[in-house]
This record gives sequence, C-alpha cells and structure tokens, in this order.
Amino acid sequence: MRTKLGVLVAGLGLFCLTVPVVAHHGFDTEYDAKKKVSLTGVVTKVEWLNPHMRVYIDVTDASGKVANWNLEMTSPNTVRRQGWGPNDLKPGEKVTFTGFGGKIVETRGSLFSIKKLSDGRELFVAGGPEASSNP
Repeated sequence: MRTKLGVLVAGLGLFCLTVPVVAHHGFDTEYDAKKKVSLTGVVTKVEWLNPHMRVYIDVTDASGKVANWNLEMTSPNTVRRQGWGPNDLKPGEKVTFTGFGGKIVETRGSLFSIKKLSDGRELFVAGGPEASSNP
C-alpha cells in the first residue's frame, strides 16, 4: 500500500512540475518569422502585465483603414532592466515599430523594437527570432 501511495505522489509531483513548462508558448507557436513588418502608428494602450507586456498601436493604411496592432513584448521586469518605465511610452504617442505578424491574426504580433517619433528614442524589446542577435 505504501508503495502505491509513493508512486502516486511521485507521479502527481512530476505532473505538477511539467504543466507550467507545457503552458508557456514559444515564438513559432503564435508568430511568423516570415511576416516581419515595420509600420508607423499611434499608441492606444500599453499594458504592464506579467508574463508579457502588450502595446496596442493604431496603424492607418494608404486607403485610410485603421488596424489596431496587438503587440506582445517580453516581461515588465526585462523591459525595466532595458532602461524604460511606464512613463516612457504613453497612449497618443506616434511611433515606428518593427515586429512579426501572427500566424492566424496578422495584426497580433511580436514586437521587436519601437521608436518614438517625438524624440527619436528607440526602445528595444527582446522578442522574436532575432532576439539572440539583439544586444
């Protein structure tokens, strides 16, 4: 009886340890490295949430149609260590960004870098397939 209980507890413990690993996604799960985009738009919202920050940007195409891009970033902690905080990027600011479109929803992407047009400040984000080459 003790052996069965020991095996059950060990199995349950192993299961509990593997669930978080499976739950986290990789870049290739949601985003397409072949859909690299560089666009200009206006920030509508910045979410400083774990595990990934998000920036929402309205981009107007040549025909005047507006698309709201939902861009995933790295964690707020990583962004702070890169030297910028909640007051550095606010709704209403015009920016140019580089990112990778989503596999299913193209306007849901992974943000690689973002540059404020008002002062030319560039904010890099560790994300996407090129992250390892980004200083």
